[in-house]
Amino acid sequence: MADEDIILTEEIQDRAAATLINSNNEDMEDIETPVSFPPISVSSLQSGKVEQRKVPIPPHRMTPLKKVWISIYTPLVEHMKVQVRMNVKSKSVEIRSCKETEDVGAVQKSADFVKAYALGFDIADAIALLRMDDLYIDSFEIKDVRAMLTGDNLSRAIGRIVGKDGKTKYTIENASRTRIVIADQKIHILGTFQNIRIARDSLVALILGSSPGKVTSNLRQVGARQRERF
Repeated sequence: MADEDIILTEEIQDRAAATLINSNNEDMEDIETPVSFPPISVSSLQSGKVEQRKVPIPPHRMTPLKKVWISIYTPLVEHMKVQVRMNVKSKSVEIRSCKETEDVGAVQKSADFVKAYALGFDIADAIALLRMDDLYIDSFEIKDVRAMLTGDNLSRAIGRIVGKDGKTKYTIENASRTRIVIADQKIHILGTFQNIRIARDSLVALILGSSPGKVTSNLRQVGARQRERF
């Protein structure tokens, strides 16, 4: 009886070892075989809904918009593959998705592109919003920095920002890799989040009364640190 028990025990151990080896082989096959998922179409994400945006255009930008409408219309229709029209009565640009729209964020990118032009940015600069995902527009007013600025003091602050023949503004743009639009008391900055912060700090310093030479020197130091980092 003892010998039979030993033989049965050995058979049970062999079966258990064989089962463990088979299960390990199956697990290895599952690991080695990559799982592929088909790409999700835009239509399935939208669940049949048409996404729409309506971008208001300031009255003083309607005439320039009409002159360059083809330059704005073409990249939206051919590259972003959205439907777009200019509504003259409501002074706005209407954008919506369609069956040919491939990018989920195409409508929002197109709206940001049109909004950038409406704020005063050149088409060549605004079109970067269609090509890159990490670009933003930040806007603020000069009186948000110093509420008491009025009259000649406000004019001098704007003069410090722009500089002679726009030199100070161009220096900030080139050093921070941004684009800046100054429209009366409003300032709009186009760029990445980090670059917008650099440009905004420089503009705030100028509004508070810092000299353009000091701000330019600080920008050179920041630019040197960025080049060392990358």
